[in-house]
Amino acid sequence: MIPVLVVEDDPIAADAHADYVRRVAGFEVVGTALSGADALRELARTPVDLVLLDMNLPDLHGLDVCRRMRAGGHRADVIAVTAARDLNTVRSAVSLGIVQYLIKPFVFGTFADKLEQYAAYRTQVAGPGVLAGQHEVDRALALLHGRGQTGLPKGMSPESLDAVTAVLRTASEPVSASELAENLGMSRITARRYLEHLTDAGLVTRAARYGRAGRPELEYTWNVKG
Repeated sequence: MIPVLVVEDDPIAADAHADYVRRVAGFEVVGTALSGADALRELARTPVDLVLLDMNLPDLHGLDVCRRMRAGGHRADVIAVTAARDLNTVRSAVSLGIVQYLIKPFVFGTFADKLEQYAAYRTQVAGPGVLAGQHEVDRALALLHGRGQTGLPKGMSPESLDAVTAVLRTASEPVSASELAENLGMSRITARRYLEHLTDAGLVTRAARYGRAGRPELEYTWNVKG
């Protein structure tokens, strides 16, 4: 089993990420931390192989947590799990050896892909042996970074999902499939499919919209912080 520390300042999100970890075979949650200081204290007393690290913590930036981990001799691998999309943060994460970068919001399939890729990489490089050559190094890194999986059902694209998510997150009131379709220039059926996908993932709440003649229309509200 790969022991995991979840570092996330939002208690609801921390619980959700921990639950996601428990659903992936081969991983176990050994602790959660709601701040950078809590994370460093947890690392000092609990053996951890993998840290799921938010960047926007209330006391320390996630990159500073990573720097202090390394300065303190902690060799656990780090996967950034964050809403931070600025290129400076991404570049700094790479320079600090953060092995993967997962942008919020995400669905379980995307999260599971990242952990399974990491587990496959760990298996490839386990033990004190020596790799046979360049091809094995390339294979290990390919396993770590995946081969283009999106964690989405067939016919759905990450770009469209990002666009739908952006509309929902910034909307001042619930959005219907028709309104979303008009906003993004897609068909109502396609818009409804993305909305239902996000609902099934627990990121969106669905409700009936009353007050109009005929059958009530469904409306969708973004319900995830960050």
